[in-house]
Amino acid sequence: MIELANNDLTVQINELGAELTSVVNSDGIEFMWQADKSFWGRHAPVLFPIVGRLKDDQYQYNGQTYSMSQHGFARDNQFSVIEQTSNMVILEFTANETTRAKFPFEFSLRVTYTLDQHSLKVGYEVVNQNDVEMPFSIGAHPGFNIPLVANEASFTDYVLRVAPATNYQQIPLQAPLSDPQNAQELNLLQPLALNHQLFENDALILELEGKETTVMLETAQNDHGVALTVANAPYLGIWSPYPKEAPFVCLEPWWGIADPVDADGVLEHKLAMNHLATKQQFVAQYSMTFF
Repeated sequence: MIELANNDLTVQINELGAELTSVVNSDGIEFMWQADKSFWGRHAPVLFPIVGRLKDDQYQYNGQTYSMSQHGFARDNQFSVIEQTSNMVILEFTANETTRAKFPFEFSLRVTYTLDQHSLKVGYEVVNQNDVEMPFSIGAHPGFNIPLVANEASFTDYVLRVAPATNYQQIPLQAPLSDPQNAQELNLLQPLALNHQLFENDALILELEGKETTVMLETAQNDHGVALTVANAPYLGIWSPYPKEAPFVCLEPWWGIADPVDADGVLEHKLAMNHLATKQQFVAQYSMTFF
């Protein structure tokens, strides 16, 4: 387990999946969901080379059919530490025989965590090492304890505040597939009060259109919360398992999305893929501030 620390936060990261597993502040508050398997057995998986589910869990590329499970395989593979200091670590995962059977491309994926006072910055770098274009998606899936302080607030005491405060296009799910043709307007001019029924139809998916957006989980019961900021993601997922009344919420910046219900299964046609030219790199990042 990798540990980063400063005067404000202590962070733990697992080399398996390059997964953030713990963020504890100087008051001893644990912000990250602790992977209770009776609800959801992960903390903050990295989603690569797809986000969400493929239609029938498969796709076609160059006349061949490949199978891949939800959110891809990076989250279940070991990363190597490339560089580490007291407040920064770079982890890397590269293609291997097992990944090529699911995704026939050569790639390197680097995940960088940088601790800066009360904030943790997460960076992704994908390099296409092929002689052909590489379609892929990538995303984050961090889960945050709600409530953060058990004896001071409950799940329904929290609100979700989004900046800019405006109306967002919400893409519904016909779980596990997306239904962008039936997007609806979601009014986020005011904070959205949390309750478990919000997730009755799976995640709330907001179209961000690549605009800088901050999503904050907070409560009037105390001064503690989380703010996640992303500059250039096309989508943001907000999720908590239903009908389980799970004590956490995930805020998920996505550079990709689940297959739509009418997907034809051809990888090059897949909705919202990043098409990376040969020998080029893709970079993305988001930050979380813990207060």
